Parts: sequence; C-alpha cells; structure tokens
Amino acid sequence: MTNHLRLSEKWFNRGLWLIAFLFAYFLTGLGGTIVGDLPKVENRLSTEDFVDKVLKSKLTLELKKLDQEVVIASDKLDQARLQSQTARADYQAARQAFEAWVTTRNATQDAEQDQDLLSRTAKLEKLKLRERESLMAVEAIQKQQLDTLQEKERVNRDIAALQEAARIRFEEDYKQIELRIFAYRLAFVLPLLATASYLFAKHRKKAYWPFVWGFIIFSLFAFFVELVPYLPSYGGYVRYTVGVVVTLAVGKYSIAALQKYLEQQRELEQQPDFQRKNDIQYDLAQTRIVKGICPSCERPIARDNDNFCQHCGIEIFDKCTSCGTRKIAFSKFCFHCGKKTEESPP
Repeated sequence: MTNHLRLSEKWFNRGLWLIAFLFAYFLTGLGGTIVGDLPKVENRLSTEDFVDKVLKSKLTLELKKLDQEVVIASDKLDQARLQSQTARADYQAARQAFEAWVTTRNATQDAEQDQDLLSRTAKLEKLKLRERESLMAVEAIQKQQLDTLQEKERVNRDIAALQEAARIRFEEDYKQIELRIFAYRLAFVLPLLATASYLFAKHRKKAYWPFVWGFIIFSLFAFFVELVPYLPSYGGYVRYTVGVVVTLAVGKYSIAALQKYLEQQRELEQQPDFQRKNDIQYDLAQTRIVKGICPSCERPIARDNDNFCQHCGIEIFDKCTSCGTRKIAFSKFCFHCGKKTEESPP
C-alpha cells in the first residue's frame, strides 16, 4: 500500500483485501467440491468387469476338478506305494527263505525235495510278479498325477492370459475415463480463466475490485491445482508440448505488451509537461517519487538538487509560489505553508 493514503483508507484497503482472500477461499472450496465430484459422473469399473465370465467360469470349474483329481491321485499314490513296499518286503523275505532252503538242500542232496524246489520257485516268481505289478501301478498313478498337474498348469496359464487381457482392456478404459474427466475439468476451468482475464483487464481497479481479485485468485488456483496436475502425459509429450505452447503464447504476449508499453511511454514523453502531470495519478506519483523513480518514465531520479527528470524532462520538484519552499511538483498543497498549489495551465 502507498504511504500517501489516508490511515482509514489504508485499513479499509486491508479489510477489502481480506474480503478478497475470503471470497477466493470460499470459491476455492466450492470449486474443489465440484471438481472432486466430477469423477463420479463416470462409472468406475474394475479388472473383473472386463473378464470373459463364461470362459473364466468354465476354466475355474475345470481347475477345481483338476485339483480334486490331484488330491485323489495323491491318495492313490500313497496306497500304491504302500502296497509296493509290502510286495517288495514279501518278496525279499521269501527270497531269503528260498536261498536258505536251497543251501540246506545242497548240503543234504535230497532228491525228494526237487518237487518242493519247483513249488518254492513258482511261489517266489509269483511274489516277484506281484512286486512288479505294484511298481507298475505306482508308475501309472505317478503318470496320471503328472498329466493332471500339467493340465492344471495349462488351465492356470489360460486364466492368467484371460486376466492379462482383462487388465489391458481395463487400462485402456481407464485412460478413456481419465481423458473424459480431464475434459470435464477443462470445461469447468477454462470459462473461469476467461472470466478472470476479462475481469483483470476491465474491472480490477473499479469499486468491486475485492471480488474481482478474489475470483482471479480462485481461477488461478483452479488452473494450477485442479487442472494442471491431471493433464495427460503420454510419456511427457503432451505436458511438454503444452508447456512449450503456453510459454510461447505468454512470451509473445509479454513481448507485445512490452513493445506497446515502450511505445506508449515514448508518445507520453512527447506530450507537454503540464498534460503529463495531469494524466498521472496523484498517489502513484507520490509513491514513485518517494522511491526515487520518475512518475512519468519510471527511471531513477536524483531527489537532492534536480527538479526535472534527466530522462524525460518532466518537472518533479518545484517551489511554492507563496513561501518558496522546495516541494514535490505533484503535491496539492505546500507542506510548509499549506497554500494550495496552482493548477497547471490548460
């Protein structure tokens, strides 16, 4: 705030700025609530919504059936191994008994035991055949179990492929939803920015400026907080491209504004001194002079002895026509004698 405002005016201005920030705060809260509810317009889906339910149900039932077969095969395998171990033990015991009997027979050389030899040999062969059959049964069950496990693995791969296809479709749909939500945000924020730009250009210095600045602050918050973070990236191409375009646009506008300002300053400096003094606002002139800046060309000035700006020639200090005291040429009254300053000639 300028130091040349009335005390009450300063506090009123501070209060109005407080109103502007409060207005921006409540607008921001309202806008944030609206933007936060925008995603609810879209129906959010999950990965399961994109899975072929008929095929998945079929594969799930098949997998459940294979799991049961694996359990049954495991039980059968345990029984078959137990039978195989029993048959092997029986054969080993019968073989040991047969070898002991053969040793005894050879020692006695009893020819009457030849028929018994044939009987014992046949019995031993039956036990050996039983052992082989039990071992083959174990191998058959193991093969069946292996086939079931391989089939189960195939079904799991089919289910995983089904889930992966659903995930890809879900991500594509999610991107589309995010784009539509961003479009909703854009449709909400762009009119705010356009309105804020208009208010800034036409109404920022008028009577209702607190509401104008409050709306401008709200619009900037909506743009940088509610819109920019949700800008689609696509690997950075979109964001960087938008950044380049915005930078070019802002830079072009800034350069044009600078050129326009310099041209206006050159035209202003060609005008008569009294006309320039009448066109400059009183408070603005006082503030700039106190800061050591020319109120017309905005260049640094010397406030000690020089009465005119060495850059544009405008009169900055003059003498009171009543008491001769050196004073600011833009002052309405002499600070020494209080005489009103004579108006500049038309």
